Amino acid sequence: MVGDWLEAALAAVYGEQGVWTGGQGRRYAAALDALSAWAGPGPARFFRAPGRVNLIGEHTDYNHGYVMPMALDKDILLVARPRSDAVVNLWNVEPERFPARTFVISAEIPPSPLGDWANYVKAAAQAVRRAAGRELRGADIVASGPAPWGVPPAAGLSSSSALTVVAALAFAALNDLALPKLALARLCSEAEWYVGTRGGIMDQFISILAERDRALLLDCRPQPGERPDAPRYEMRPVPLPAGYRFVIFNSAVPREKTKSQFNVRVAECRIGVALLRRRSPGITHLRDISAEALGLSQAAVLALLDDLLPEATTRQALAVQRVLDDALNAMFADFRLEEDQVYRVRRRCRHVITENARVLASEAALAAGDVQRFGALMNAAHESMSRDYEASCPEVDLLADLCRACEGVLGARVTGAGWGGCVVAFVAADAAADVLAQVTARYRAATGLPGEGFVCASAPGAGEVTV
Repeated sequence: MVGDWLEAALAAVYGEQGVWTGGQGRRYAAALDALSAWAGPGPARFFRAPGRVNLIGEHTDYNHGYVMPMALDKDILLVARPRSDAVVNLWNVEPERFPARTFVISAEIPPSPLGDWANYVKAAAQAVRRAAGRELRGADIVASGPAPWGVPPAAGLSSSSALTVVAALAFAALNDLALPKLALARLCSEAEWYVGTRGGIMDQFISILAERDRALLLDCRPQPGERPDAPRYEMRPVPLPAGYRFVIFNSAVPREKTKSQFNVRVAECRIGVALLRRRSPGITHLRDISAEALGLSQAAVLALLDDLLPEATTRQALAVQRVLDDALNAMFADFRLEEDQVYRVRRRCRHVITENARVLASEAALAAGDVQRFGALMNAAHESMSRDYEASCPEVDLLADLCRACEGVLGARVTGAGWGGCVVAFVAADAAADVLAQVTARYRAATGLPGEGFVCASAPGAGEVTV
């Protein structure tokens, strides 16, 4: 039986619900037992970092726009014991999926083969070592992330970023290195370059800075900071309404084309900026095209897109129009885009511009407690992702439709990069269990795919669990 001391500590993190604290208690105790079995008995420390779901604001981040993520009450747990040397012994409670690894902390840690789970821990260790500017002690570590308490891998819920964050947090704490939350978030964002991911800042920021019962409105446009390499970002908490839950469904559709399609979408947005710059030379990203920035109505902004942007274009057509410059040519080469690739510029830009407006409108709706309005904005966001950005797929569209057909669902949309992945539904709390059962059953019957789902709540940001 799990002791009262552990239950009390976990209740402060996960809430008072017995099923949650009880299940989490067994999980923590099992991870500690695993560390004792593999590394011997002794004191240890617990660290956790949550996954996230982006409630609204998709493909806006690399356009310097707005996102609204929420940290999940699904997290990656590390149980760690410091060592006297720089060696890291890394185990996982699922050894068949994630084999044990050993490495030495240094400023240049050789990576494991591409896709190895240890690379995320190595990335964190290397980043913390460089930030410290001194040698670090290693650790014996057990990681725990299986269902139902962990972050599902490969579901677009940022399990890899959660692992990087919790590892960085643990290495810093075990070496008495005090890192402010914003500095830790930036460090973790850059650390993932180690594994070849040059993403945005959203995953790390929400995992570290989250508050219970709050989403986070994050402005992805960097502002000047104290140092050129440490930009500042505007953000503010957004209250989540009582009496509602979010239900997440995994479509189980492999996202094999995500990288190639993602690069095309980035290119289409940049082409749009180059064309729009002819009218407004001061713009640098699609974020700069809005009703407020241009002093126009939203309808007038959309009309402007119709006037200035082609529905489709090619590299050859852009060359004839003298739109191509060194930056665009370098992008085509870097992304390895086909010479005859067709770019759907107008509709891609329309999605980003209207999505930014939807994020800000969602913040206002939630602040006012207007849950119907927020649900409608989620629905509109999905339609835009599916039709204008074409970043959905038939199975994901079906999942969203099945959600909306259920009583108690106010809105549903694809979340994450798209082309598979997950749908998030905004649901009255007393209907959440029924929605979960109905949608998963109907999806499996229609597609033959698992379509697994779970009800989730908000959670606080990453930290050490003191027991």
